[in-house]
Formats: sequence, structure tokens, C-alpha cells
Amino acid sequence: MALDPIAAGLLQQMAEANMPALNEMAPAEAREAAAGFIALAGPGDQTVQTEDRTITGPGGPLPVRVYTPQGVDGAVGALVYYHGGGWVIGTIESTDAICRNVAARAGCKVVSVEYRLAPEHGYPAPLEDCYAALAWVAANGAEIGVDPTRLAVGGDSAGGNLAAAVALKARDEHGPALRLQLLVYPVTDRSYGTASYAANGEGYLLTTSMMEWFWDHYVDAGSADDPYVSPLRAKDLSGLPAAVVFTAEFDPLRDEGEAYAAALRAAGVSVEAERFDGQIHAFWQMPATFAAADAAADRAAAALRKVFA
Repeated sequence: MALDPIAAGLLQQMAEANMPALNEMAPAEAREAAAGFIALAGPGDQTVQTEDRTITGPGGPLPVRVYTPQGVDGAVGALVYYHGGGWVIGTIESTDAICRNVAARAGCKVVSVEYRLAPEHGYPAPLEDCYAALAWVAANGAEIGVDPTRLAVGGDSAGGNLAAAVALKARDEHGPALRLQLLVYPVTDRSYGTASYAANGEGYLLTTSMMEWFWDHYVDAGSADDPYVSPLRAKDLSGLPAAVVFTAEFDPLRDEGEAYAAALRAAGVSVEAERFDGQIHAFWQMPATFAAADAAADRAAAALRKVFA
């Protein structure tokens, strides 16, 4: 399918602005530059109430934002959400709009996690924070109106990688029971040899060079076979929660996301996988800009309503 005209226009504007690539900046500069995309997300559903809290994490205070949709009465299910940004950039604000929309449409709580970032805090610190946040929600759900028997994890890009790793860790360590993992164009393998990298590694926002930069900041290349780093390399994917996997056609991460969906299905896990044709990486977090992000939020909300029913 042809590239979405909105995506093409965005890419053209970026090219005309002659902005340096994120991987050509220091991490602090890249974070500031990436924050500019928040305006493209829009406000999200403003009927959703938010509460910023700080919980105790493995590295110190760990900020989380709790989203509560209008009309919620009693304890409900919760999606523990991890933002994207290559483990180096991104904040709770990056995915505020999409978290609002999903919470409103699913009728569930969303708990978004401000995990520590690389390179200041490389692997496994971000994963430890993400798992600690899930464990906190499971143990303290009543405090925020969450039913701890109805939990899901989710994330986009590097956040999808963290969500998949949290699901693996929860299974391996007999941690909180999960009903769903929502993986939006997830990073699942430290490798750049797929057809989607060859076709989409330049010119579509996320590039091969950026991914190499992100990976190098996050974890040593010698850890690529660690399943909590590269979930696609896990020897056993059985016993994991059901999965919803979204990918984007013009995204270098497309093939590894779809390969993970296929591997989960082969291991007996219930999987709903959808490729969003014409879309580029990061479309999900910009619902005010991309109609496909709105459609994806609808699909995610439907899956959450189903597993939390």
C-alpha cells in the first residue's frame, strides 16, 4: 500500500526543517527534540482523570500516572503501560493522549510508568522498573481502584520490548498473573537483518542507524541472546498471556514484531496481530495526527474489554 499522505507530509516537513537525526545528538538533546512530537499527539480524551503518584522502585522513587475513565465504579482491570523511545528518550507525557484514549474506550485503568532511561541507566534498570511497577499494581490495586486479578501490560516500540520482557519475567518468576500483553510495533530482537529493515531502514522516521544507537545505549551486544533483551530469542514462549500485536507497514521493526506474533502463536498463545498499512513508526502515539492511531486504540480497547470482562 502507498504511504499514508499524512505520514508523507510529516516526513517532508522534517526533511525541509533539516533537523539532525536523534542518533546524531547527545541523549539529553535527543530527549528535548523528541518532546516536540507531543504536540502532534493532541490532548487525548479529557474526560479521563489522571493522578501522578510516586512508588518505590528498585532504583529509588518511580513516578507513575494513573488514568481513570469517567463512570468507573468499583475495582476494574488495569493496563500497566510502558512508553517507547528506544530506552533512551520518551516520558509519560509522550503517550499521555493514547493512554487517555485507551482508558476511556476500554473502561479500565491505565498505569503509565516513568522508568529510568539509558544510557544513564542501561539494562536491566528499565526492565526492573517496569516489572516493579506491575508488582506494585498487583499488590496495591485496591489503593487505586484496580482489581489485581485483571491485569495487562503494554507498550510501544522499546516499551513493547519491555512489556514482552515483563510478561516473560512474570511467567518465569511466578509473578503477577496477566491476561494480555499489548505490543505496539515492539522491538523483539537485537538484529537488523530483516526485509523490513532493508526496505524501511531509511526515510521513514525510525532508521537503522537510530536503532543501532538506541541498542548501543541500552545494552551490550553480547546480551542479545538474553530473552529479556530479545524476546524473539526466548527458547520457550508457552504459558504467556494472550497478545495483541500491532505493526506498521513502513517500519523497520515490522518484521520482528510479526515474527514474535507468529512465535507466540506457534507456542500456543492466543494472538491477534494486525499490520497498519501505509503507516510509519510512532503513528500510535499521535492520535490527533493519524486516524490509524484512533483505529488502533479502538482495537486495543476492545481486546482489553474482552479479557477484563
